[in-house]
Amino acid sequence: MKTIGFIGLGVMGQAMVRNLMKAGFHVQAHTRTKEKATALLEAGVTWCDTVADVCVGADAVITIVGYPSDVEEIYFGEGMILQSAEPGTLVIDMTTSSPILAERIAEAAIDRSLLPLDAPVTGGDVGAKNGTLSILVGGGEFAFTKARPLFEAMGQAIERMGYAGSGQYAKLANQIAIAGIMMGNAEMLAFAKKAGLDAEQLRQTIRGGAAGSWTLENLVPRMIQEDYSPGFFIKHFIKDMGLALASAEQLNVKLPSLELAAKLYTILQENGYGDNGTQALIEYYLHQDV
Repeated sequence: MKTIGFIGLGVMGQAMVRNLMKAGFHVQAHTRTKEKATALLEAGVTWCDTVADVCVGADAVITIVGYPSDVEEIYFGEGMILQSAEPGTLVIDMTTSSPILAERIAEAAIDRSLLPLDAPVTGGDVGAKNGTLSILVGGGEFAFTKARPLFEAMGQAIERMGYAGSGQYAKLANQIAIAGIMMGNAEMLAFAKKAGLDAEQLRQTIRGGAAGSWTLENLVPRMIQEDYSPGFFIKHFIKDMGLALASAEQLNVKLPSLELAAKLYTILQENGYGDNGTQALIEYYLHQDV
């Protein structure tokens, strides 16, 4: 594989494209707002005016967009991926999306002799920049093996979880865990501050014990500094939690902690925090009148 089509140049997508280029792939890309691609175009990415253009001559087409509705549009829409990609092309959706939609895409893609994978990622902006993302893959073994060099350019922990939709189920399970961890760390920090403790001193002391986590290392420092710049948007986390809750209902699983997390983040979004990073949850605990 040499030429990769890439659709979606947000916080994650831009860093992932850079790592693909570092690995020697040529990237041709499209995003709704061309201005977002300026730095990448200067670095050698080829701009495509349409989704169909992205598919021309591409060995693989990767998508990482905002919402399941966006995924559905760029795969099933007129002149979009499923109509435009050439037979044998890998089509890899790395958006966190609906498992059922992933299954629909896979079925339609296979009917068109394409190689579909759902491959959502976790690791945030730090993982995307460093090429250390965890990549959770659903789809066939042949497609997974063929796509592995692409995944290795962007991530480290790369696992095929099963057939179509399994990557999405795995990512939603990951988001369920994150929601609880975020609440626990925000509550810990709010409690420490109210008790008059030095928050950074406490963090440094407990990091090597059972409370240690990626969140404690990477997001709690941002909470302490009141740095809410987005590595992952609250509005997108709310989307993910909604998908997880919908899937849980279908699977007849009760998730009361996730329901609470979704409620707290929704309160923050209603008060203007939707475009902040998920670490802004601390604002709820410090200012419960937000």
